[in-house]
Amino acid sequence: MDVNGGENEYPNGEFEYKTPTAWKSFLVNLRMLVAYPWLRVRKGSVLYIKLRGKVRLFQTTFSILASYNLIQSVICVFQITDQLKSRFSSGLSLPKLCENLVKAAYDPHISGVYLHIETLNCGWGITDEIRRHILDFKKSGKFIIGYAPVWHEKEYYLGCVCDEFYAPPSAYFSLYGFSRGASFYGGVEPQVQRIGKYKSFGDMFTRKNISEENREVLTTILDDVYENWVDKVSQAKGKSKDEIESFINEGVYQIEKLKEDGWITDIKYDDEVRSMLKTRLGIAEKKKIPLIEYKKYSRIRKWSVGLSDGKDRIAVIRASGSITRVGGSFFSPSSGIVAEQFIKKISKVRGM
Repeated sequence: MDVNGGENEYPNGEFEYKTPTAWKSFLVNLRMLVAYPWLRVRKGSVLYIKLRGKVRLFQTTFSILASYNLIQSVICVFQITDQLKSRFSSGLSLPKLCENLVKAAYDPHISGVYLHIETLNCGWGITDEIRRHILDFKKSGKFIIGYAPVWHEKEYYLGCVCDEFYAPPSAYFSLYGFSRGASFYGGVEPQVQRIGKYKSFGDMFTRKNISEENREVLTTILDDVYENWVDKVSQAKGKSKDEIESFINEGVYQIEKLKEDGWITDIKYDDEVRSMLKTRLGIAEKKKIPLIEYKKYSRIRKWSVGLSDGKDRIAVIRASGSITRVGGSFFSPSSGIVAEQFIKKISKVRGM
C-alpha cells in the first residue's frame, strides 16, 4: 500500500507472461523474415541448452603460501558465470542464459526448450536463478524437457521442475547430501586483523581448526540450502517433505526405481528423446529436428521478438569477486571489484 492508501504499483519482481497480440506476432515474423540468415529462427524450432561445466588444471603461485610449499597447483573450474561474455567466449553466461529463456517464451518461432543437464559446478545462487527462469518460461505454455545422464542434488533440482525429465538406462544418480568445508594452513604467520567474531576469512592462516562462530555460519547456510531443496522439490513433484527427506537419505538409486516412484518421467536415451520431440512437433522421422543452440540464439536481439518497446529502462551493473580500493598493476590485474573503476562505471551509466 502507498501513503495514500492505494495499491502499490511498483513491480514485485515476478515474471508476468503476457500473450503477444496478433499485431505484435506479425511484427516479429516480419523482423525475422528480413533479418540476416544467421539471425533467423525457423518456425517450430526447439531451443537446445546444454548446462555443463569445464574443469582444467593449471599451475599457480601464491606469494604467501607457495613459499611454505603449501600450495603447488589449483584446480580451476570454468562453469556458468554470472558475468556477461562476448560471443567468442566459451562456457555459459547466466545473464544470457536467463535472457534466452525470456526471449524463447515470447518468440513465436520457438516451440519449446530441450535442456540437457550435465554435471554442474556452479553455486546454489546461480542454480536457483536458472530454476526461477525455467518456471518463468513455463508460464508461456511452451514445453521444456530435461535430460540428464548424471545427477546429483543440483542437477535434479533443475530437472525436476521441467515438464518432463528423462535419463538413459546407464544414468548414475546419487545424493550425497549437503556439506561445507574450510581450509586451514596453520604455521603461516601473516598479519591478519580480525574485525568481528564472524569475520572468519583470516582463520585459514591463523588457526588449525574451525572456530565455533565459523561453524555456526556454515551450519546456518547448510540448513538454509537443505530446507530450500526439500521445499522446492516437494512442490515440483507433489510429494510430502517426509517423502523428499526419505528420498535424499537413500543416497544411491536404481534408475528403474526412480521411474517407478515417479521421480523421473521415463528412461530414454538422448536420440529417443529427440525422436519423441519430432513426433510432438509433427516432423517426419527422416528429417532433422529444428534445434537452435544456446550460442546461436544468444545473437538474436530482444527487439526482434518484441521485448524492447519500453522507453524507461533500468540499468543492471553486475559485479562479483573480492573488493579492493585500487586495481593491480599491468602484470597483475585485479579480477574482482575495484572501487575506483566501479565508481566510474556507475557515473557512466548514470549519465546515459
